[in-house]
Amino acid sequence: MSLTTPPTTIYIESLGCAKNQVDSEVMLGCLEQDNFALTSDIHTAEIIIINTCAFIAEATRESIDTILEYVELKHNGSCRSLIVCGCLPQRYRAEVASALPEVDLFLGSSEYARIVEHIKELNQRPVSSPRMIIGKQAFLQSAHTPRSLSALGSSAYIKIAEGCSHGCTYCTIPAIKGPFRQRSRRSIVQEARTLAQAGIQEINLVAQDTTRYSELPALLRELCRVRGLRWVRLLYCHPAHLQTEVLKLMASEQTLCRYLDIPLQHIADPVLKRMGRRESRARIEALITRARTLVPDISLRTTFIVGFPGETEKDFNQLLNFVRDARFDNLGAFCYRAEEDTPAAKMPGAIPERIKRERYKELMTLQKKIVREKNVALKGQKFRVLVDGISPREAYALQARTEFQAPEVDGVVFLNDDVTIGEFATVTITRSLTYDLVGRVTG
Repeated sequence: MSLTTPPTTIYIESLGCAKNQVDSEVMLGCLEQDNFALTSDIHTAEIIIINTCAFIAEATRESIDTILEYVELKHNGSCRSLIVCGCLPQRYRAEVASALPEVDLFLGSSEYARIVEHIKELNQRPVSSPRMIIGKQAFLQSAHTPRSLSALGSSAYIKIAEGCSHGCTYCTIPAIKGPFRQRSRRSIVQEARTLAQAGIQEINLVAQDTTRYSELPALLRELCRVRGLRWVRLLYCHPAHLQTEVLKLMASEQTLCRYLDIPLQHIADPVLKRMGRRESRARIEALITRARTLVPDISLRTTFIVGFPGETEKDFNQLLNFVRDARFDNLGAFCYRAEEDTPAAKMPGAIPERIKRERYKELMTLQKKIVREKNVALKGQKFRVLVDGISPREAYALQARTEFQAPEVDGVVFLNDDVTIGEFATVTITRSLTYDLVGRVTG
């Protein structure tokens, strides 16, 4: 009788944004292709992989806290090897090696597709001190890169580019991910076809800067022709080079969601200049007017930073008045935090934390009022929704989304109807829960 060694059991924890999720799914795909045993139970895993985020201080702290939590499993559980990859080791190479000696292997954001090779080497040659493998540029996917989706349902992300070439004074992304590099159009469309054949009906295009993609209109046209896709959504659209042709496609292509995620960061020209943003207030207002003229029912999402160095009361009031007039459908805001090795961290005019928090609260209170008014007005209207899954709220059975609600970041539509998860349905909105909606299936 021949005995075979059971495959190594691996658990992957993905932190941070949707772009990180795609990278984690690439690792999952590579490991599955090589017949490793993947588990959702961290307590049975022999190898734990943590794909980290270190874009801002809060994300860095979450990554470190997660690592320290899982270090305990090396001492008291089944874990024999701990691998930390992604933004944290890419940004803090020297610091993490000395601060986290329990980690067996640190991998930068260039190493996702080589995870099998690294694990096999780790299995063959256990280490007594952390190993560090950091490349200069972030990994860029191809259509042939293995990938295994980590979430149920019929929605998925496609990363169309990597890195950023903007010089925003507050941002660490160019230092972590390198300059902007894009995938070929053919590669992206081929991946979309593969996902559609597997049952995916919505794809969400992500990158650090999707609108910098040089062939974006042509890419969108091709994606809208992929059989099986019902929604194509654009996320992370930098306003500096959003093409009018893209807006015209939103108005004419039924598959292209009438939804624009366009991080503006501020509206006062003095703040925008210190941020290193290329657009002015006049150009931003013209862009919003153009978007709403060409696509009258477009849903606009944005993000702002409050408390940036030198932000005066006048600057902040400009932002408040702009938000009051623009009436964004979805809006996120952040209090400015100085990030190491960024130009903004050395700027004079730091805003006290108390004032930052007050400004944040005032801005989000205003936006909550706007969203409430917009959602109340939707009562009685019909929408096509994609049913995502079980509702986390006990009062409702399922949750779904309209094309005006991006996954994970926007509100949802709660349902109590017997409909199939992963499919589309027509619902009538019956009530509003401020950011979320309640509906009933009517077709």
